[in-house]
Amino acid sequence: MGREALLVIDMLNDFVREGAPLEVPSTRKVIPVIQEEIRKFREKGDPVIYICDAHDPDDPEFKIWPPHAVKGTEGAKIIDELAPQEGDIIVEKTTYNGFYKTNLEEILRKLGVDTVRLTGCVTHICVLYTAAGARVRGFNVKVVEKGVAPLSLEDHECALRQMREVLKAEII
Repeated sequence: MGREALLVIDMLNDFVREGAPLEVPSTRKVIPVIQEEIRKFREKGDPVIYICDAHDPDDPEFKIWPPHAVKGTEGAKIIDELAPQEGDIIVEKTTYNGFYKTNLEEILRKLGVDTVRLTGCVTHICVLYTAAGARVRGFNVKVVEKGVAPLSLEDHECALRQMREVLKAEII
């Protein structure tokens, strides 16, 4: 059996802070859960990987969503409450799926990881698409139910059901 890595998805100022361009209020409620997951993973010596939106100012995604997480801005930074420490890994992404055009798979393989545990936001967007990306690449997927933040309870429940029933993710 391989190792497990914790993925902390898009816990960035532009999603978490009040009044942010793509504020997801429920992200503030999952911070303590994610802090505890990070603590446990660091204690075991297992990888903590931050998956972070990082957009160019003219990113085509801004035709769908307001500009957010523009590279080099305060909004693109990981929130202070979950600040990376030495040894943690940061992977920048430009779309919903943390694997798409990133080196995430290569990092996980080099570390001997066969299972990813997902936390962060948004349950039915970046968490769901990253879970799908992990599964189609052969990784086991676990989702921390109280450690993922939705825009609505309905979307949250639908995404968890999809991950459980279609992706065969373990919802913990």
